[in-house]
Parts: sequence; C-alpha cells; structure tokens
Amino acid sequence: MRIAFDPLAGMKLSPSRGADLSGRPPTILVFDSGLGGLTVHRELVRARPDARFVYCADDAAFPYGALGEEHLVARVLAVMDRLIAAHAPDCVVIACNTASTLVLPHLRARFPLPFVGTVPAIKPACERSASRMVSILATPGTVARDYTKALVATYGGGCAVTLVGSPRLAGLAEATMRGEAPDLAAIAQEIAPCFVVDGDRRTDAVALACTHYPLLVDTFRALAPWPVDWIDPAPAIARRLTQILGPAGAAAEPQPATAILTGGAARESLCGVFSRFGLAETRVEPLPLH
Repeated sequence: MRIAFDPLAGMKLSPSRGADLSGRPPTILVFDSGLGGLTVHRELVRARPDARFVYCADDAAFPYGALGEEHLVARVLAVMDRLIAAHAPDCVVIACNTASTLVLPHLRARFPLPFVGTVPAIKPACERSASRMVSILATPGTVARDYTKALVATYGGGCAVTLVGSPRLAGLAEATMRGEAPDLAAIAQEIAPCFVVDGDRRTDAVALACTHYPLLVDTFRALAPWPVDWIDPAPAIARRLTQILGPAGAAAEPQPATAILTGGAARESLCGVFSRFGLAETRVEPLPLH
C-alpha cells in the first residue's frame, strides 16, 4: 500500500542547500489547535535557537477532532492565509497530527513555502520494539484515517500494532497545562488499552500520535502497568526543520518569540504556560469558528 504524502517531507528541499535566508535568522511558524504543539516548539528552539518563532494555537476551533474533515480543511486554510500574510514565515510546522493528515496537501498547493507536518511515529516504534508489540496512542480521528492504516501496513515490520483512539487525552492535557490537577483516574483509563499481553509477550513501545500527549508523558510513566518506550515525534520534526533551513550559526542569538490565540478565552491563564516555553508575548488575533 502506497502512502499518498509524507508530512515530514516539507518541500523536498536539498538538505545540503537548505532554504535561502540570505544570512538572516529564519521566521518559523508553529501551528496547532491548542497547546500540544508546544512539545514540538521546544525541540525546534533547540535546533534553531536563532530563529524568530511565532506559535499559533487555534483555540477558537479546539478540539480539531470535533470538526468534520471538509470543515477542518477550510478552517486551517483560512487561519493559515492570515498567519502567512501577517508574519511571512520561512517555514511552517504543522504541529498537529489531525491537521497534518488532512490539510498538508492543500497547504502545499496554495503556499510556496516549506511545510513540515507531524505523523504517527509508527516506523521508529516498530524498529525499537523488542517484543514486536506496539501501540499507537492517537485521537479517534487519526486512528480512523486510511493514512494511519497505510503507515502501519508500510512500516509495521511484522509487529502487532494496536491503534488506540483516545477521545479525552488532548483535553486532559490542556487542563493540566492550565494549572488544573491532573485527573489521574481518567488518564489511566485512556492509556489502559495501549497495554496488551499476548502469551509471554507484551507491549513495549507506545507512539504518541498527538502532540498534546507528550505534555502528560511523566504521568503516563507513573500510571503505566509496566515500563514502555513512549515515543515522541518532536525530535524527528526538529531534524527535518534543520534539513530544510540548515543549522543555526555559531553566533546564534535568541529572537523575540510570540504566541497567538485565535479565540483567547483563556488568555490570562495561558500567558504563564507560553512564557515557560520561551514565548514572552501572547496576543489574540480573533478568527471565530463558523
């Protein structure tokens, strides 16, 4: 089974040449429906500490899993039209599995920019599994899509792969990041299907196929019935960004970083969250959901 597109492939720019920035620091736009993309943003900053980062959380439409596919495509294109016009990024990172699996072909067709997406880390999970039993923890939409099933067929490598669609974890991660006490019982219930026993074998690798989930990885480790390898896609995304833009210069200096909300209902509680990730300014650029 062939995979229709590769969200990590950007615009197939030569890794040796990178993008032509004429010696200036790049502007990198990181986009997600909420706070999950901060786990990707953190790795991107380590890869390009000299870049000017703009992080957009489309909180007016959160969670994306509640939108129909056509509505979601139209929504992301509308938000991206505004963001690209306003901030002129050199590269856009779609730090959201749901948006990546649906919208990347449309974005690449419309905008002459490199886009880097997020895919379930099925290949590394299967490569690293000793028991050959792997789980993919994702949103229900990502689990249901043919794209995810194609990744399993292509990269499963003979592993028994369990697809687990969690309807609640993204919201639980957002609540925890806003300062609420984690709902440990609910989180344990959501991750429980990842742990499968088959005779003397059991799951030993879980791919975190939603960028919100690494926000809870310490809680996952504490609640897990046995230790597993929790695989975060963010380092691979950062490596792809470096291939496209090249590495930071030796004299790299941090640039101002901004967080943007499209709804802003929880702006006051989120300012501190964004600040912890190096985003000193938080603005609301309203784009209501229609």
